[in-house]
Amino acid sequence: MSKINTILFDCDNTLVLSEELAFEGCADLINEIAAAKQVPLQQPFTGETLIIEFVGQNFRGMMTSLQQRYGFELGADELDEYVRREEDVVIAKLREKLVACPGVDDVLARLAASGRYRLAVVSSSALRRVKASVEKVGQAKYFGDDIFSAATSLPTPTSKPNPAIYLYAMEKLGKKPGECVAVEDSKSGTLSATRAGIKVIGYVGPYEEDEREKMIKVLREAGAVVVMEDWSQFDDCLAKIEKGEV
Repeated sequence: MSKINTILFDCDNTLVLSEELAFEGCADLINEIAAAKQVPLQQPFTGETLIIEFVGQNFRGMMTSLQQRYGFELGADELDEYVRREEDVVIAKLREKLVACPGVDDVLARLAASGRYRLAVVSSSALRRVKASVEKVGQAKYFGDDIFSAATSLPTPTSKPNPAIYLYAMEKLGKKPGECVAVEDSKSGTLSATRAGIKVIGYVGPYEEDEREKMIKVLREAGAVVVMEDWSQFDDCLAKIEKGEV
């Protein structure tokens, strides 16, 4: 009998097609910060260039990386203000244009109807943004208060690949790693869950066709025990884990 009783979903580009919209929204803000701090960018960031480099990280994590790379500094209050501004910009875009990942709503409905699994969201993104996302596409009913944010829920904000948010979610849910399966679309998210001892189903559906093969390899190397290209493959992937085949 399988011990799996909890499915932990990443949000961005796993439940909802938000990454492109979000990165588009924060590229302008990062370019503004670079100009204010006189950072010599070779060329301004775009949503596309940010997503290639920072997929799976939240805005705070991106800014930490960029400060280290370019040798500039943001004070704590200054960073907090930019984080708030980024949230507002991105949430406005999501409320306007966000849609669910193809096929995921059928899976969520089926899992909820089965009564076998507790469903939760474990994201790097700010709690306000994650809640706005699942509410916009009608998924909030599946998760209730079981929504956890590395940017907001933890005593000290962090970002995946740090496993802290998965460890925190399991503590709050009263679950052990062996009872959980995570679904992740990024290297940082897969590493985060794997480092917390959770088996990961990788998801590459939102990636362009020519990127998928590369991302399958990236997610496997990061620890995903099985990878799906479409939500229609979820049941088979979960079954492999429950049977102990992977």
